[in-house]
Amino acid sequence: MTTAKIRKIVTIIEETHSEADQPIDPATRRAAAVAVIENPFAGHYVEDLETLMVIGEELGAQLGEACVTALGISPADAQSYGKAALVGENGELEHAAAILHPRLGKPLRAAVEKGAALVPSNKKRGGMGTPLDVPLGHKDAAYVRSHFDGMEVRVNDAPRANEILVVVAVADSGRPLPRVGGLTHDEAEGKDGLR
Repeated sequence: MTTAKIRKIVTIIEETHSEADQPIDPATRRAAAVAVIENPFAGHYVEDLETLMVIGEELGAQLGEACVTALGISPADAQSYGKAALVGENGELEHAAAILHPRLGKPLRAAVEKGAALVPSNKKRGGMGTPLDVPLGHKDAAYVRSHFDGMEVRVNDAPRANEILVVVAVADSGRPLPRVGGLTHDEAEGKDGLR
């Protein structure tokens, strides 16, 4: 049971089978799990945002596991991840920052097994249907350029003015047809979060 008052959860799966007239085999696959929650601090200033940090920690596990399940992979087969939050008009960007606090990262890392690299994040304020870009990066080695990516998410009726849209995204590969060099997934050691 989560502390968050969840209105809905939306799960999105994206598969790319062809890019620039080239077949992608196996297809690159990304999933995003989105929780639309009530913002307990909408409309008034609160100094202590601990409640939102606790909610983020709970959602890190729930949404991370939902992504892995949606992709039909084992946690070890997840290669990249990211997080983002979109705050409705009566909220603050700091509310998104509190939700996305590093405490969300620990259970997300458990959901994807390991996760030595920082979890890329994005914060935004907007109304219902506002698109939100969720940055993606390799879960164990930030220097794996083929996994610098993103996934656009949009929920037509969220966030309402007193809500927050919280997103975790997970991918089982990097971009389709990566050709910009650098460290590869197979070369990554994942010891320091960089290489």
